Amino acid sequence: MNWKGKNILITGAAGFIGSHLAERLVTLGASVTAFVRYTSRGDVGLLNFLPKEILSHIHIIRGDLKDQDAITKAVKKKEIVFHLAALIGIPYSYIHPIDYVQTNVLGTSYLLNACLNKGVEKVVHTSTSEVYGSARYIPIDEEHPLQAQSPYSASKIAADQMAISFYRAFGLPVTIIRPFNTYGPRQSTRAIIPTIITQILRVGHVRLGSLYPSRDFTFVTDTVDGFIKIAEHPKTIGEIINIGSSKMISIKELTEIIFKLIDKKISITIEDRRKRPPKSEVERLMASTEKAKKIINWYPRVSLRDGLKKTIAWIQKNIHLYQIDCYHI
Repeated sequence: MNWKGKNILITGAAGFIGSHLAERLVTLGASVTAFVRYTSRGDVGLLNFLPKEILSHIHIIRGDLKDQDAITKAVKKKEIVFHLAALIGIPYSYIHPIDYVQTNVLGTSYLLNACLNKGVEKVVHTSTSEVYGSARYIPIDEEHPLQAQSPYSASKIAADQMAISFYRAFGLPVTIIRPFNTYGPRQSTRAIIPTIITQILRVGHVRLGSLYPSRDFTFVTDTVDGFIKIAEHPKTIGEIINIGSSKMISIKELTEIIFKLIDKKISITIEDRRKRPPKSEVERLMASTEKAKKIINWYPRVSLRDGLKKTIAWIQKNIHLYQIDCYHI
């Protein structure tokens, strides 16, 4: 696909993956519009970290995913829509589950309906590996049962089903991308890797929840490559595609690797408040990416160690941005 001049909308562009995707699309020559949640501070989130020459080429629209009129206006004249906007914090979903339904399910429904009415060429809807719950078998392929083990995952399952229903019922050209745990520069301490790194660098000990769940970590540039290739390939329409490393590592093992890379061995404290409720914990996630390899010739290029080195270097440079002593839910 020639991206030059393509009219693109990215919802959730102010977030971690969204900001990286927006940056990449600008470098490819696309005409990028970022749909950013309105705040009275005029905050554009992580887009602030883009080079000025990149940010100057992004048209920013402020609104709310739950505002049907705002979404309809944002979609107008767009050829491809990347839908990343969502409430994503799992711990927060235990406190305000209804907000997740309103944003992730209803908001996604508004977006899909707007894309259908405005004749969008392709919609790439963002799912999450959390919809699989604890793996019944590994590696997890796209046929694995969906298991809602948190209000967040339940809302994402519902949003995914809305997306695929718009394809089946109305012919909306939708693809669902299902990234496993993405990490890299700019990520907040809502995620485990920045949590570990920032505490090592600033506090001298690490406070974590359970050390034994295992995850599949993918560097953000590889995840962005997945978004781009899915959008480019016509055979992805109507499909659900995993994006992951196809490797699994426990939180304990991950912490040990980061200790070695930073060259510090410090104590770990387990805090109950950082643990999920027992039946809600997802014990293991590991992606099968055979479908991604077959349809879009995608595979991860950045190893975990190399990705961690890049992430550590960015956080070291920007450590002043992090509130180390706060547990962000």
